[in-house]
Amino acid sequence: MSDYWIVSVGDRAYGPYTTEQMEGFAAEGRLAASSLIARAGETSFRSAGEEPKFSALFQPSKMAPREESLSTPERPAQKFGRSDIDGKSGDRARFVIITDMKSRSIQGVEEEIHKMGSAYSLLPQVWLLMSELSVSSIRNLLTPQLGKLDSLFVLDATHDKAAWFNFGPEADTRIRKLWSKEPPAARQIA
Repeated sequence: MSDYWIVSVGDRAYGPYTTEQMEGFAAEGRLAASSLIARAGETSFRSAGEEPKFSALFQPSKMAPREESLSTPERPAQKFGRSDIDGKSGDRARFVIITDMKSRSIQGVEEEIHKMGSAYSLLPQVWLLMSELSVSSIRNLLTPQLGKLDSLFVLDATHDKAAWFNFGPEADTRIRKLWSKEPPAARQIA
């Protein structure tokens, strides 16, 4: 059996990636239980959560401890990744949430957004949100509402951070490059 994997995003295949890379993608929130994967050389894709090698990565016991200060009765906030420092209690931030829904209804996403704080639907599939959650937590809470063809971009306008889902490796690399915080002297004017 191959230890290399292919990820299908928007009818395009990306990879191959090693098992370690896939585990890293899951830890970063870039690979969800609903993401379509296959072993290198296979043509039949399945959900990452159905793959025995990765299913444990998506179990609640593998998630980071919950932050009680951000909890609500219906949704305990989850600590995730390296950017939750900005989501501390009492630190409300302003977010822009953009979706491109192709395979599921927008209703589930909209309901989740309104549970997170004060929200306003600015345009179809674009919301403004004020919340105490971090950008990563918002992405992780919205991801289960997305289908295999849907994408999400969350911008934390208060802390100059962003999180996204289902854009594919090439777009992910370009977004990371554009979003990197280079020292002002290192930036070149075109």
